[in-house]
Amino acid sequence: MSAIFKLSRQVEFNHCDAAGIVFYPRYFEMIAAVQERFFADALGASWAEMTPAGLGTPMGEITVRFSNPSRLGDMLDFALVVPRIGTASAGLDITCHSGGELRFSCNATVVYAAFDTGRSLPWPADLRTKLTEFLPEDRKKTA
Repeated sequence: MSAIFKLSRQVEFNHCDAAGIVFYPRYFEMIAAVQERFFADALGASWAEMTPAGLGTPMGEITVRFSNPSRLGDMLDFALVVPRIGTASAGLDITCHSGGELRFSCNATVVYAAFDTGRSLPWPADLRTKLTEFLPEDRKKTA
């Protein structure tokens, strides 16, 4: 069975506009937070360790489909899976639900890169192996 990374957080006042609804740019901050926690908690590759080494996983592409508004106090449940792993990039599919209702879905591509050159690097073998745990079962054989 494929692993799914899960994270929950409550909508805070600082996430909301004057109407008490999450202001959409705050969702992008939440997506970055989910990505950061995924790398640290699920993969054992925290940004706090990668950054001083001159490495990171910048966003190469992102598409978000907003489905329903979230309001102050809502509990948001995020789920992340890895639909694909390339030589130096990986797809991240992140969904956000609250009370069983879809709030948004996100398809993103992150790139393993060196800060000094701005160039992509192949995933280290240990990190690639851990990413593979989050692939759909039918894609694990080809990763």
